[in-house]
Amino acid sequence: MSIVERDFDCEDIHPIDIVETLAEEREWDFDRIADDQIAMAIEGGWSTYSVTLALSQEDESLRLICAFEMDPDDKCLGELYKSMGMANDKCWSGAFTYWPEQRLMAYRYSLNLAGGALASSAQINDMVRAAVATSECFYPAFQLVAGNSDSAENALGIVISEAYGRA
Repeated sequence: MSIVERDFDCEDIHPIDIVETLAEEREWDFDRIADDQIAMAIEGGWSTYSVTLALSQEDESLRLICAFEMDPDDKCLGELYKSMGMANDKCWSGAFTYWPEQRLMAYRYSLNLAGGALASSAQINDMVRAAVATSECFYPAFQLVAGNSDSAENALGIVISEAYGRA
């Protein structure tokens, strides 16, 4: 997935305005929920990801949540949590969590904007790109575990293994 590389001339553009412009350019479905929040639907190879960004003045951060449906058998929950822990060990920014009531897996990331820092278009672009790419990477492993088809170790081993050679 390639997201539009766009650099705005004005440094004081509201981060959610930047996200809205990216969503319009990529023709993603989006809804500007509030001045400080936007929700988008981004089609990936494995799923349609619900991506929400919200600017928190209290925490001085730009929060991102990339969620996708996950409906594991109850007997698989322990292995699913184990696979999330293993996946999170591989993520340098952001982390996965599972919300059982909503039956959603969510990748969460927060950009620190302490001291009046502003989020650049490059940072926002990278946040969205990385969230969807990371979700796409681990989605198959989580599905294998959620369907009781494989152990966390085997499922993550398949996802994380590197391919050698050429096809």
